[in-house]
Amino acid sequence: MNELHGPRVVAFGGGHGLAASLQALRLVTTELTAVVTVADDGGSSGRLREELGVLPPGDLRMALAALAGDGAWGDSWQAVLQHRFPGDGPLGGHAVGNLLLCALTQTEGGVVPALDLVGRLLGAAGRVLPASCTPLEICALVTGLPGQPDVSREVCGQVALATTPGSVAALWLRPHDPPACEEAVQAVLDADWVVLGPGSWFTSVLPHLLVPGLREALEKTPARKVLSLNLAPQPGETAGFSPEAHLDVLLAHAPSLTLDAVLADEAAVLDTRSLGSAVEAVGARLVLARVARGDGTARHDPQRLAAAYDSIFSGAAWR
Repeated sequence: MNELHGPRVVAFGGGHGLAASLQALRLVTTELTAVVTVADDGGSSGRLREELGVLPPGDLRMALAALAGDGAWGDSWQAVLQHRFPGDGPLGGHAVGNLLLCALTQTEGGVVPALDLVGRLLGAAGRVLPASCTPLEICALVTGLPGQPDVSREVCGQVALATTPGSVAALWLRPHDPPACEEAVQAVLDADWVVLGPGSWFTSVLPHLLVPGLREALEKTPARKVLSLNLAPQPGETAGFSPEAHLDVLLAHAPSLTLDAVLADEAAVLDTRSLGSAVEAVGARLVLARVARGDGTARHDPQRLAAAYDSIFSGAAWR
C-alpha cells in the first residue's frame, strides 16, 4: 500500500454517485473514508435484507469496489466482488460481494469489521463505513402525482421513492432517530474535508442528514465541507430541479449545516448568476469546473473530478 498522503476526507453518499466521487478522491488522498447510506431495498440487497435482517450490502460493496487497490490483485478481487450470479434460481441476481459481506458480518461480529476485512482483501485505498448499523427505510410525502396535483401520499422504500413521479414535500427515516455508526461519527470529527454528493438526492445524499448523530457531527466538525452537485436532474427524484434547488433542499433538512464550497460542472449550470447568489447566501464559494465525461452521458470523469477536488482542497480554487 502506498504511503498515506493528502487531507483526511470523508465522502457521504451511496450508489453510483458515491462510487464516482471515490474514484476521483482516491487520486487526491489515501486518507479517505466513505460513509454509505443503508436504505436500499431493491434487488439483491433487498432480498438479503429481508431474508437475513442485515444491512443492505449493495452500496457498501460498490464503495469498496471503487476503492479497490491498483494492480492485478485489486482488479481480480474487484471483479469477484462485483460478479453477479446469472439465472432465476436462489442465487440468481446476487452479487458475490453482497453475499461475502453478509457472511462476514455474521462471522466477524458486525458490519464494520466485515467491511474492514474486505477492504484489506481488496487493498482498498480508504475505509468504508455505514451511516448506521441499523437498516433504514426512507419515507417521503409526495405531492403532485399525475392526474392528482392536489393529492399527497406517503411513499416508503428507496425503490418506490426513486420511481414515484411528483415532488417530495417531506422526507424521514424509519426508525425515526437511528443511531449513527460510531466510527463514521469519529471520522467526520477528525476530518479535514467532508464531501457531500453527488448522487440520488433524496435516497443517497439527504438520508445521512436524517441520522441525528451524523448531522450533529457534520455541524460540529472543524472540517471544511464541499457539496458536489449532480450533472443533471434525476427522473423520478429531482426532475425539474435547478442546481440551486438541490442546495435549498439539502439545507432545509439541516439548517445548521455550513458549507465552504459548492462544486458544479460548468456545462450543467444554465444560470451561473442565480446559483452563485444562492451559494454566496449560505456563506460558501461556487466552484465551476469541467467534471463530466463529455461523452453525452451524465457521468463524472474521475480525472477531471479529482482535479476539481484537489483545487478546492489545496486552496487553488480560491486564488
